[in-house]
Amino acid sequence: MKRILLAEDEEVLRMLVVDTLEEEYEVDEAADGTEAVQLFEENSYDLLVLDYMMPRLTGVEVIDFVRQKDKGVKILMLSAKSQQYEQEKVIEAGANYFMTKPFSPMELKDKIEDIINER
Repeated sequence: MKRILLAEDEEVLRMLVVDTLEEEYEVDEAADGTEAVQLFEENSYDLLVLDYMMPRLTGVEVIDFVRQKDKGVKILMLSAKSQQYEQEKVIEAGANYFMTKPFSPMELKDKIEDIINER
């Protein structure tokens, strides 16, 4: 089973995403950027799904850490910041994909399936 790290500080959204994905993926949850880094150091993931704005470390700061350790892991950034320059900043930081909030859980699941299956 493919393994995903979901880092999202909004508990309700995190629970919704986990409920949507857990039948097909093993999902580890982080409530902030520091917890995401700790889980990343302890485990191997097929995909990281990171919120842009999180306490302690932002999604971009998590990407900076991850890319120093692993250039190949796929990263999907979630953000309410939909401006083009924000998206470019995230991609330049090392994210592979960007998805704007709000989104439907099924839309996210479809995107994750495409990423993991490289469609």
